[in-house]
Amino acid sequence: MNKVLIVYCHPYNQSFNHAVLTAVKSNLEKQNCAYAVIDLYRDNFKPFYDAEELRLFHSGKTHDPLVTKYLTQLKNASGIIFITPIWWNSIPGMLKGFIDKVMKEGEGLSHIVTRTGIRGCLTNLKHAYVLTTSTSPTFYFKCFMGNGIQKIFINKTLKQIGVKHGTWLNCGGITNSTLAKRQRYLQRIESLPFKF
Repeated sequence: MNKVLIVYCHPYNQSFNHAVLTAVKSNLEKQNCAYAVIDLYRDNFKPFYDAEELRLFHSGKTHDPLVTKYLTQLKNASGIIFITPIWWNSIPGMLKGFIDKVMKEGEGLSHIVTRTGIRGCLTNLKHAYVLTTSTSPTFYFKCFMGNGIQKIFINKTLKQIGVKHGTWLNCGGITNSTLAKRQRYLQRIESLPFKF
C-alpha cells in the first residue's frame, strides 16, 4: 500500500510545478514515506467523457483502464497531494476531468448518492494537500476572486468524496516572482510536515 498518492497536473517538465513535484518527493523520501505519482499528462489521461463512459457512470463502471488504475490507487492511499497550476481561477480541465471520470458512484467506489446528499467513500484519505501556483497574487485570489481552491475544491469537492481535512498552499504572482521567492516556496514545501 502506498501511503501517499501524488496527483501531478502540468504538461511541461521544466515548469515551476515540476520543481514543486521534485520538492514534494524529496520531502517524502526524507520522511521515509512511501508514495506513488499519477502524472496525468505523461499518462495521456483523457479528461473527458465519451458516450460509452457516460453510459457506464451510474453502474460505477468504466472502459478507461486509467480510471480503474487511478481509483484503485486512491482506495489504497492514506493521503493525497495535488500539484497543479491555477488557470482562470480554478483547477485546469485535466484535473477537473480526473475528478469527473475517476470519482465513481457506488458502494466501494468514491461516493454514494443518498436522499440527503453525497456520502464519500474515500475516507482512507486522511488529508489532502493542494499545492498550486497562480499568476494572480494569493491575496487577490483569496479576497477578490472567490477563493475557489479552498472553498470549492477542498471544502466541497474533496469533502464529498470523503477527504475530511485539506491544506492549500499557493505560490502566487508566479509570472513576476523573483528567484528568491520561488526558492523560499520550494524550501517551505521540502520542510513541510505532511500529516496523513
